[in-house]
Amino acid sequence: MAAVDDSSQGEPSTNPSESDRVSEKLAQGISCMLGSVIRSFDLSAENTVRSQDQLLLSLHRLTTELDQLLEDAPLPFIMQHAAKISSVRKRVSSLNLLLKSIQCRIDKIDEMLSTSLSHVMQSWSS
Repeated sequence: MAAVDDSSQGEPSTNPSESDRVSEKLAQGISCMLGSVIRSFDLSAENTVRSQDQLLLSLHRLTTELDQLLEDAPLPFIMQHAAKISSVRKRVSSLNLLLKSIQCRIDKIDEMLSTSLSHVMQSWSS
């Protein structure tokens, strides 16, 4: 009887050097694909950092300008606007009281009409 080599049955016939080459090609493909994705993310992160730096500079500039404006603004100017705001607040408050008074009168009229209407209905049904 002839000796049968059982080690090659059911397995592909690849030698170790061919398996290494396939693994190396696969690793290169994955590395190339991931490398481009990582470079894209790095570029996006760098752009975000630049954008945040520009925003920070703009906010600092605006804060400085606002501080300067508040220092340069004369007190009468601020008082004039405060007086206008107070005047508007008083007018709105007065208007609100007037509207509440009108609503109260309307409610009383409605109550009187309802009472009168119920009496009329009762007299007709008798």
